[in-house]
Order: sequence, then C-alpha cells, then structure tokens
Amino acid sequence: MNNVGDLGRRLAERRGQLGLTEEQVASRAGMSPTYIRVLESSPSPVVSAAALWRLADALETSVDDISGSGMAAPPGRGDPSDRPDLGHLSIEECNALVAPGGVGRFVFVDQRGPAALPVNFRVLDGDIVFRTKSEAAFLADPLRREVSFEVDHLDEALTEGWSVLFTGQGHVIVDPAERDRARTLGVAPWAGGEREAYVRLVPRKVTGRRIRRSGDG
Repeated sequence: MNNVGDLGRRLAERRGQLGLTEEQVASRAGMSPTYIRVLESSPSPVVSAAALWRLADALETSVDDISGSGMAAPPGRGDPSDRPDLGHLSIEECNALVAPGGVGRFVFVDQRGPAALPVNFRVLDGDIVFRTKSEAAFLADPLRREVSFEVDHLDEALTEGWSVLFTGQGHVIVDPAERDRARTLGVAPWAGGEREAYVRLVPRKVTGRRIRRSGDG
C-alpha cells in the first residue's frame, strides 16, 4: 500500500467510512469494479473531471474532498451562501454528528493563552477520548480546569456545514479498567508516534450550530 497515491487513499478511506464495497461504489458511479480497484491502488491515476464528479456523488462527498484540491488552503474561502439558514442543534443531534469519531480540536488555556490542539478522537459513553504524549505540557494543569472540544465539518462546494462544541472537565485516564475501555476504541493519534496518555473530556455543556442554504420561497 506504500505506493498508493493520495487520490487512491482518499477514495478508499471515504468508501470505508460509508461501509461500501468496491462493487457498490462502482454501481453508484456507473463504473466497473476493476476501475475502482485501479484508482484505489494506483500511485498516480489519471482521472477526468467528469469521473471525479461521478465518484464524489457516489461517495456522498465533494470533488475537492476526494481530489485534495483544497488541502493547501484554509477552508471557507468560497463565497458564502446568499440565502444562509443558521440553526441550533439539539444535544441529541450534536452527539449523533460526533458519534463516528474523527478529528477535532482540544481547546484549553496555557501560559500563552487560549490554545487548540487537533487530535483524533472517539466517543465513550458520551465523553470525548483522545491520545497524546504523556509529557505534554498541558496535562500538568489545564485539565483541572474547564476545557472544550470542538468538532466541525464544512462542505466547500455547498457552502454548508456544522460545528459542535463540548465544554466540561477533562482528566488523564489512570484507572486500569477505564484505560482498557479506552484502548478498545482504537483511537489512532492524528500526529502519529507514541501517544501513551488517554485523555477523557466529560462534557458539562454541549452546543452546536448548522448552516445551510435556505430553500426558495
């Protein structure tokens, strides 16, 4: 798999997120399963714009997401919707959006002021769990105070998205039984390397917002 290109990795990862087989993606996109396998295994596949659109539609995502065309720039550079509809999410909706896990930002205050650390996370009994280095400076004090965790998703093509914010108390997991449960989540450190400490954020408050394009009329 070391010779797989970025496009192939994105296609395979998105297909895995949706729980689809190569045959199912091929059927959705009107392509052959063999072609899907070639795309996912090739180091530098040549793909037409039309094929990218079909693949993005089949994988329920955007062309930018699967092609990585926006990776070098911050999100949200497109023109905002001329008919925005900003709504609040219920706690149940917030929990449902973050339930699959993914990448979020651990927000805390250190000697420099507010800081945000991007990490991979999973959910355990409604709490946020992530891994970090055991010698991380922020573990010494900030977790005794109130901390936050933000998760969001932006759709550049549709200028839509959502954001969820958890605020509460964080602690490093030291109890053996609790640590064993955290290990079963399979949290892979976003930054790679050794990340021995498991951090658990128990939310006191959960809020979320979603922005969509308003319908006509």
